[in-house]
Amino acid sequence: MAEVVVPCVYFTRPGPANTVRTLELARARAEALGIRKVLVATTSGATGVQAVRILQGLEVIVVTHSAGFQQPNTQELTDANRAAIEAAGATILTCQHAFGGVGRAVRKKLGTYELEEIIAYTLRTFGEGVKVAAEISLMAADAGLIRTDEPVIAVAGTGRGADTAVLLKPTNAQTFFDLRFLEMICMPSPGHPQAGATG
Repeated sequence: MAEVVVPCVYFTRPGPANTVRTLELARARAEALGIRKVLVATTSGATGVQAVRILQGLEVIVVTHSAGFQQPNTQELTDANRAAIEAAGATILTCQHAFGGVGRAVRKKLGTYELEEIIAYTLRTFGEGVKVAAEISLMAADAGLIRTDEPVIAVAGTGRGADTAVLLKPTNAQTFFDLRFLEMICMPSPGHPQAGATG
């Protein structure tokens, strides 16, 4: 029986303390597999700035929140971080969230969840970062920044920073069910049986 054995790192706590390690693991896996494109979710741009430094030499696509996500007519990506990311040669993608948009408007106005938010909650059973990784891959594919026939690595996190990296075969939003997670590179697992172990 053919099999592939690859490591997966489980963080015992989620959050931004794992950012550097997550990016290092993403880089190592990208190099091992010959992956050239890495998607990185960012809000203020702080994670994006760290990503372009650690992932130097790879094609980094930094995916932001949509404008107006927190409040109307605002963008959370700071001007300073935008400038640093662009100076490093990375691409910045800002667009409607694949699991938000009009469906979120229906929920806010009418108090009922729409299909894309139900999908988002389902993906969150694996962790917030897994959901975001899937979402940014749909967004990047729809923007034409990644191909759907080439695997990519997507990096995301729980709240701020990064604590999740996955290898996936992307697809467009309209063909969502063709999305395939190929490897979990790292993710938080605070309930892991060894989370409290000391060595």
